Amino acid sequence: MNVAIVGATGYGGIQAVNLLKKNKNYKISFLGGNKTSGSKWNDNFPFIYLDDDPYIEEISIENISNKADIALLCLPNGISSTLTRKLLDKGIKVIDLSADYRYKSLDEWKKIYSKEAAIYKRNDDDLCKEAVYGIPELNKEAIANARLIACPGCYPTSALIPLAPLLSQGIIENDGIVIDSKSGTSGGGREPNQKLLLSECGEGLSAYGLINHRHTSEIEQIASSISGNNIELLFTPHLIPISRGMHSTIYGRLKDPGLTSDDCRILLDNFYRNFNNIKVLPVDTYPSTKWVKNTNQIFLSVKVDSRNGRIIILSVIDNLLKGQTGQAIQNLNIMSGFSIDDGLELTNNFP
Repeated sequence: MNVAIVGATGYGGIQAVNLLKKNKNYKISFLGGNKTSGSKWNDNFPFIYLDDDPYIEEISIENISNKADIALLCLPNGISSTLTRKLLDKGIKVIDLSADYRYKSLDEWKKIYSKEAAIYKRNDDDLCKEAVYGIPELNKEAIANARLIACPGCYPTSALIPLAPLLSQGIIENDGIVIDSKSGTSGGGREPNQKLLLSECGEGLSAYGLINHRHTSEIEQIASSISGNNIELLFTPHLIPISRGMHSTIYGRLKDPGLTSDDCRILLDNFYRNFNNIKVLPVDTYPSTKWVKNTNQIFLSVKVDSRNGRIIILSVIDNLLKGQTGQAIQNLNIMSGFSIDDGLELTNNFP
């Protein structure tokens, strides 16, 4: 299977190269990056050495379609939409890591991503409706038959995987859900950003994007679909001074206040029993981001406050792997007919 990595020099693309370079199921047939096109890969990334030392090429439909069966689009929001239809028309399947196809309504995307919408004049509402939301543990069958995958954001992944069993089975109320998430600085990408400078964010913790963060509506859309009811929730992201890792603490109200922590742990464990990368911890064991660093795993822990019938769920992921490229590779494996975790048997190198 020939794979094009488009936007290969960003964090998502770099992770994709690192994950696929020794995977015998795939051949990296195209590396695209306009800023570094014409240069050799190993000159730019000697720490992710490729034996054939390919050139990084200019991103174009012709260059991609001549060399690939499937394209991983590791591009900023908006740019993927300029390529996707043309690639699909050439018979190239697309896994998009941006937010361009996460919404079922193009109008909704334009509202949430208004700055990008002003630059990229889109008319592909049909593709928004066609795209499959790429959480493999929730949409495996649809992913297997899809030609366009919209990979979720890192924050939505860390929130929706723990919420899905509780919403789908009506365990928690649809209102009153609160998500408190903390992300490492790599979530901001490789482009220079003042707030991500060590002198700005080191030894500190800060919230941002209260109420109107872009991922709020993405989480609400999928949570509503899972629940079958309209979900409005509170989501507050924070920046923490680590390079990679994400921790989410999720609060909800139980419909049956008599449920115990063990009841809810068993529910989560049974729901994800067929997925080796999801680890549901014993009650009173709380995960650390260090446990998942450089892996595609997600650790979950649940605790019920019997005094007031509230539930707390903790989740930790590596934002660049399960929150981004590792999840894209899971989708790639499913679409290609391979085991979901092929090439993702990674160790965390603790501590």
